[in-house]
Amino acid sequence: MISDRPGHHSPGDSRRATNAATVLRTVLDHGPVARSDIARLCGLSPAAVSRQATGLLRQGLVRELPELAVAGGVGRPQIPLDLHTGAVGGAVAAGVHIGVPASTLALVDLRGRVLAHREIPYDSAGLGPDGLAARVAAELSAFLRDTAGDRPLLGVGTALGGWVDPERGTVVRHEALGWRHRALAEEFGAAVGLPVRVDNHARAVARSEVLFGRPEARHSVLHLFVGSVVDAAFGLGGVIHRGPGSGAGAVAHLPVPGSTAPCPCGRTGCLSATASDTALSEAAARAGIVPVADPALVVDAAAAGDPRADRLLRERAAAVGRAAALLLDALNPALVVVTERSSLLRPEYLEEIRTAALEVSHVCADPERIVSPHAGPAVLPVAAGTVLLGPLFRDPARH
Repeated sequence: MISDRPGHHSPGDSRRATNAATVLRTVLDHGPVARSDIARLCGLSPAAVSRQATGLLRQGLVRELPELAVAGGVGRPQIPLDLHTGAVGGAVAAGVHIGVPASTLALVDLRGRVLAHREIPYDSAGLGPDGLAARVAAELSAFLRDTAGDRPLLGVGTALGGWVDPERGTVVRHEALGWRHRALAEEFGAAVGLPVRVDNHARAVARSEVLFGRPEARHSVLHLFVGSVVDAAFGLGGVIHRGPGSGAGAVAHLPVPGSTAPCPCGRTGCLSATASDTALSEAAARAGIVPVADPALVVDAAAAGDPRADRLLRERAAAVGRAAALLLDALNPALVVVTERSSLLRPEYLEEIRTAALEVSHVCADPERIVSPHAGPAVLPVAAGTVLLGPLFRDPARH
């Protein structure tokens, strides 16, 4: 189990950790950047920046770029620093997104860029809960052998839907996969021999927006994830809210204005029953639009010009927009990020989400506040990698 809980720190330790994180974040935001400019940008003294830069260089998290040094003024030329993302010696994180029909494995650098990835389709029901975990762990081991090479491998970030407790490294409940109180960090860690962190994928996407995405996300961000699982996350001041037991974000039964879709819970109009990938693909299969209930086939049919598939996707987008408006009005974040399959691939569906949200919302009149994830179709592998990279940027010395 890998915990985010801080250990005992003296005031000096905490100050050094904060300063190291400040310098590393400034390099992330502005690199390549000279030490003097880091001090000016982040407000630390030149001496403090120099101390922290030395530590980060020793850890291999940043590197000097002497070829970009600029001579001028008194003293030695200023040698810029940047994150160490080079092919030789640049640290990387593994990212694993565990979905219901497939998992995605990725190798991600310190800027959240995907260097390699692999899709693992499976029948999760056929594998069973234990077989699925073993299959993903085995595929992850093989993937890392094939792709990591000589790069320093920091560990594995794992993201999935459902109720996930990152403090304990456990999946508390994932109905579709049949997992309850599963110590997934411990399982994967034993399989690959690396530190492993796990978190809910909605929180992971929100954290990746704070770390690598638009500046507004650092103020406040709402993320709504609509896939086989439907959930949400909210962040304020760069901190993603988890709530007691890490149970925040359960919006599957949020009532969608105007929806009458029956839900297994006994009510009608719940978000999951209205707009999940399962609801979408089953409706398409019943209508004869696709031969089997597969959401990817619905998107493909719409892209090929099938007006029935396009209509279903637009209806789904509108329902997502109305649900997003309820959350937007309750929390009024600076940025609303929506992860939904069709709007990741085609902008017209994002416009449907925006239009529907603004029709319902009482506080938002700006469609630009509602966006797709900064990573686009790579959103899930980047988010999974961020499960590991987020704590690293918060406290580089500890990780």
